[in-house]
Amino acid sequence: MADSEHSSSGGNNADSQEESSRETKLKFSEDEEALVTRMYNLVGARWSLIAGRIPGRTAEEIERYWNTRASTSE
Repeated sequence: MADSEHSSSGGNNADSQEESSRETKLKFSEDEEALVTRMYNLVGARWSLIAGRIPGRTAEEIERYWNTRASTSE
């Protein structure tokens, strides 16, 4: 029983590492920022199309980045 207690607490550490990883992925390079802006102007909020042009990025990351950036620029 003690083994199961230890293994369940290990999941919390993995969750916090995944959360930290997501936050660092939101840091886009200048080239990525420029590409997202250009693509948004061309195709609008079609995040999957934009993500297809940026290796290693998901549509969700790009949408989150865009929404965060738009809310801080006002």
